[in-house]
Amino acid sequence: MLQMSTYTKIFILFALSFFSLGAAAQDVELKASVSKNKLGLNQRLRIQYAINKQGADNFTPPNFKNFKVVGGPSQSVSQSWINGKESFSQSYTYFLQPKRKGEFNLPPATIEFNGKTLKSNVLKIIVVDAVELPKNPNDPGYIASQNIHLVAEISKASPYVGEGVYLEYRLYFSQNVGIYDNAITESPQYNGFWNQEIKRNGTTVKQGTYNGKNYRYAVLHKALLIPTKSGKLTIDPMKMDIVVAVPTGRTDFFGNVMTRQVRKEFASAKKTVRVKELPTANKPADFNGAVGTFAFDVNLNKQLLKANETAEIAVKVTGKGNLKLFELPKITTPKELETYEPKRQEKINIATSGLKGSITDVYTVVPQYKGKYKIPAVTFSYFDPKEKVYQTITTEDMYVDVLQGKELSDSTSPSVTKKQVTLTGNAFEYIQKTPNWQERTRRPFFKSTGYYVLLLLPLIGIPIAIFYKKKRDEKAGDIEGNKMRKADRLAKKYLSEASKQLGNKEAFYESLERALHNYLKAKLKIETTDISKEKIANILQNKNVDSESIRSFIAVLDDCDFARYTPIDNVQMQQEYEKAKLVITQLDKQL
Repeated sequence: MLQMSTYTKIFILFALSFFSLGAAAQDVELKASVSKNKLGLNQRLRIQYAINKQGADNFTPPNFKNFKVVGGPSQSVSQSWINGKESFSQSYTYFLQPKRKGEFNLPPATIEFNGKTLKSNVLKIIVVDAVELPKNPNDPGYIASQNIHLVAEISKASPYVGEGVYLEYRLYFSQNVGIYDNAITESPQYNGFWNQEIKRNGTTVKQGTYNGKNYRYAVLHKALLIPTKSGKLTIDPMKMDIVVAVPTGRTDFFGNVMTRQVRKEFASAKKTVRVKELPTANKPADFNGAVGTFAFDVNLNKQLLKANETAEIAVKVTGKGNLKLFELPKITTPKELETYEPKRQEKINIATSGLKGSITDVYTVVPQYKGKYKIPAVTFSYFDPKEKVYQTITTEDMYVDVLQGKELSDSTSPSVTKKQVTLTGNAFEYIQKTPNWQERTRRPFFKSTGYYVLLLLPLIGIPIAIFYKKKRDEKAGDIEGNKMRKADRLAKKYLSEASKQLGNKEAFYESLERALHNYLKAKLKIETTDISKEKIANILQNKNVDSESIRSFIAVLDDCDFARYTPIDNVQMQQEYEKAKLVITQLDKQL
């Protein structure tokens, strides 16, 4: 019996050693968790830091600079054995109250274990306006607000001017609630940014984590933003109305959880982007605002030509960056080569990493004279935000050889060689001495066809001239009609690009919005893309534009923003085009 007891002790010690080694093999982790991710300014939250291994010490909490510590730290230790497995947890708990509204990232806490410093995960906390604290913690509206989070994520909080950043709006909702209906009631505003929505293949629900907790989530909106000016830029919140199914705490006859539907408004936190100015040191003189990573090429499709035969020069930039926000370098050609305004070609894709593709200006060149002509080299400069340096690319000189065509005149020729003329006896023998008119049979002009045409011409021309002058005077006196016709021509000019994009929703509304801003820029001599619609309305009001025209103009701008998030057909786009043309016509009559 004694011997059996000894064996039993040895077995127990062996088992304990085995389990200890298994526990030691587990990963050591310092994990941070919060009681709620979103709270009102008048609420409190509990934050806990727990380590799953014994022997750690020197715990250091993060700097709670945006929060006031109203309780803690309190320390607790728990240890248990379940089915031969050891479970250990040592935790540090704090109670915090926010000092101000906003979206905050709590930095990691640290602790030392076996000579190494462990860090906890970063926590994101959203603080909104003070809320009315519920008398009943089971209030459906309160439960919904604690289980649903509308979050805006931005890829870079401090980009350079012209550097693209990716923005995504996600709706997180816990397993405890269900969503039956949702609608965006207020879209975010991107003042100070060039922006473009990124297409999504439907809205699918995925599994994920938010601040260390398991959630389901759906991506509601994705956009590419390119800041057009430096400084502190803000992105206003997105707001939504959501119908939420909240558990009531009761079950039906079959044991299923009973829910209650409640409609509640949710809003993302306001995002702040601090945009850095491009450096002035080593800035090339020809820099034209290109930011990204690019290749540059100038190509001539023909080098041997005849006079009046066309050739094309393609100036092309390829790469990733703010491709739509800078002008390509201009080429310089000799005056003997007639060069037409370039035609723009764009092949650009919009992705989360930025604008990718190419832009090309194609010049048509027509030589007039025979000779060999030089087209000087072209330089292109851009700023690389990753390397934080300016880059300059210079092409080679090109030559056009016109083999056939008119010679340059003596006034433009470099030299003329004169030769002595030698006369011979029959040198002028080829000249006719008798004029042809003496040999022709003379016909009288009187009563000829020409005579009657000249006789009747005044009788026909005078009434036509009187009628034309009368119509011209009537048209000149129609001041209102002339204004209308001029304004209509101007509207068609600014909207020409938008008319070409009818049927392509994103390109059409982008061109339409740009046309409205370009019109105001030309008329008012100010840049309107960087100011709010309210300021635009004030400027137009100061220019004595009537309130109805102002409202119509702002309404078209609002439609351009709203259309990016709603399905639009070709008929609606045509109606929007006609509305914009009418708005520009009305404004131009008054400006």
